[in-house]
Amino acid sequence: MAIKQVEPPGAYDTLRANPGAIYLDVRTEGEFAAGHPEGALNVPVVFIKGPGQMEPNPEFAAVVEKVIPKGAKLIVGCMAGGRSQRACEILEERGYSDLSNVRGGFGGARDAAGAVVVAGWRDAGLPVSDALGDCSYAALRARAGG
Repeated sequence: MAIKQVEPPGAYDTLRANPGAIYLDVRTEGEFAAGHPEGALNVPVVFIKGPGQMEPNPEFAAVVEKVIPKGAKLIVGCMAGGRSQRACEILEERGYSDLSNVRGGFGGARDAAGAVVVAGWRDAGLPVSDALGDCSYAALRARAGG
């Protein structure tokens, strides 16, 4: 089944209209700490080992499964939409069915020339936080028993 695509303003509207909906930010811990959609949970789908070097997070699906029910409405975002699309595919394989990928993510989608084609969450003027607390990957891993 094709993963639903939504741009940041639509993702925000969905979250406001569905109090049980969850924004899952799959960027790295550092990216998340620098700013994220208000209320988002952080479970990185990959770790960045160096320029252009990404390594899958082996605990990604296990942590998500322990902290987010399979029936939840999930809005999944990253920086531009690529990592979150992959995360949606992984979660769909694990039985999650109400998934939406945020096209444009937090920082915006760009074309081959580098021009922004979809404004990201931040540039769309949507609520941003840098608070971590119970939403951080470390807290979620601990809650999942990791």
